[in-house]
Amino acid sequence: MSRIAARFEALKARGRKALIPYITAGDPEPGNTVPLMHEMVAAGADIIELGVPFSDPMADGPVIQQACERALKHRVSLRKVLEMVREFRRDNIETPVVLMGYLNPVEIMGYETLADEAARAGVDGVLTVDLPPEESAELAGALKRHGVDPIFLLAPTSHEARIRGVSDVAAGFVYYVSLKGVTGAATLDVEAVAQKLALIRRQTDLPVGVGFGISDAEAAAKVSRIADAVVVGSALVKRIAAHADDPAAGRREVAQVLAGMRRAMDQATTATPA
Repeated sequence: MSRIAARFEALKARGRKALIPYITAGDPEPGNTVPLMHEMVAAGADIIELGVPFSDPMADGPVIQQACERALKHRVSLRKVLEMVREFRRDNIETPVVLMGYLNPVEIMGYETLADEAARAGVDGVLTVDLPPEESAELAGALKRHGVDPIFLLAPTSHEARIRGVSDVAAGFVYYVSLKGVTGAATLDVEAVAQKLALIRRQTDLPVGVGFGISDAEAAAKVSRIADAVVVGSALVKRIAAHADDPAAGRREVAQVLAGMRRAMDQATTATPA
């Protein structure tokens, strides 16, 4: 059983939902990332989604685009992100880590090389935003051979055949993008999300995480009632950006936001049967 699957199983046994924070590796500077990962775990994170900086993050809004720019000024590459995961693993061998990024750096490194080095570093999953499931067999196969879960996105526009296609190749969990558009945009419609999750669950037994549009504890609590995981990104990256000159202050604020979400999620799922 993968570390991701084990974490979801343990949470389900306790009646809890996963809190998955996203940060861009190397933002605002490389030395901030590993300490921030540890602080997020202490604040209640169950799985960490670590963004690989990319010069053209097409699925992301301005908040995460700017985070990528800050990280790229320090030449944070895919290999450097793997080094950060290795450093994190020196003190934490339990919390799953998912790399989220774009296909170009993966292709440059090579699928087999990435899968091997990711597994050796302690990466548990890889989500490649711009790789459609129909073209993913080679990368997904390499990842699975090395015990790394290939994770895929579903969207409000995903039809049943697409959901089945993702379910056939995915592992770990499925990431449902709750909004049409880029990260950090629009307002979450929880009722619409619930209807889509019902359709998704008819096609897959994998846990379903929901991200995009979750900006505060109230939204996290609402989503936790209907999803297996809550993914939060832009709301955290905004705090990091606001304290770019004082990363320690940014880490404290991110931890406070996550702790508030964790409390709200636990209260919501205790009050409402999962």
